[in-house]
Amino acid sequence: MIITGISDEAGKDIKTQIKAHKELGWSALELRLHNGVNASTTDFSDKEFDIVRSALNEAEMTVTCFGSAIGNWSRNIRGDFSIDVEDLKVAAKRMNILGTKYIRTMTWVPDMDDIAYSRNEGIRRYKELVKIAEDAGIYLAHENCEGWGGFSPQNMVELKTEVNSPNLVLLYDTGNVVSHGDDPEEFFKGIRGHFDYIHIKDAKFGVGDEGHAFTYCGEGDGNLPEILRRVIKEDGYDGIISIEPHIAAIVHKGSGSSKGEEVMYNSYLKYGRKLEKILKAI
Repeated sequence: MIITGISDEAGKDIKTQIKAHKELGWSALELRLHNGVNASTTDFSDKEFDIVRSALNEAEMTVTCFGSAIGNWSRNIRGDFSIDVEDLKVAAKRMNILGTKYIRTMTWVPDMDDIAYSRNEGIRRYKELVKIAEDAGIYLAHENCEGWGGFSPQNMVELKTEVNSPNLVLLYDTGNVVSHGDDPEEFFKGIRGHFDYIHIKDAKFGVGDEGHAFTYCGEGDGNLPEILRRVIKEDGYDGIISIEPHIAAIVHKGSGSSKGEEVMYNSYLKYGRKLEKILKAI
């Protein structure tokens, strides 16, 4: 089992991110932003990628996954799909350089007036993206977040079945279940046995203007310790478990900088240690 985290929630630059993971005793990280730019996009220059690669090599740090913007909350199902295609081509090359197998993806901001279109177009796009993944020897890891495919575990499984490729896997985010207003137990029943990667978040229902508030792992309504116990002890899960705290930094809200880098860093360490305590108990 590999314990890691989406490292930009610890700090803005790659060296700070590596430092946090070293302090936690972790030898891998999940790469998303370096100095505010996503490393798996065409906006991230080869020069900047070389800086990241050199820092990772020097620290002997591996990368479990690229946290891409493909299909995410910034991109619409009726938007320009070529952006996602070009991002994946760039990301695939960089992933192969780093020996990274997974890239996190979603199924685009849906057209809520035409869910059938959102479904069909999402599946069509994934069939095109997965061909690139197959050729590159990487895996698209679809997360229960933005888009038709993230509406429910049934939709996630349907997406995987319709695309019908071993290079599309499912990523189970424990906290998104609560923040999207789903029942954690029912969602887990639907996704159980179908996912290959785990993101750890936790949240409380009925708090704040958005109807939820993110918490440290094990302190929310996600039933996280018990679900992890079943995943590990009963199902024999031995893959990657990656923290995405959302305590001091929430990328899609532009959060983090206002709370200060020290708060980001220390809350990330605290979150990682709380997860390790849960895993040790299991």
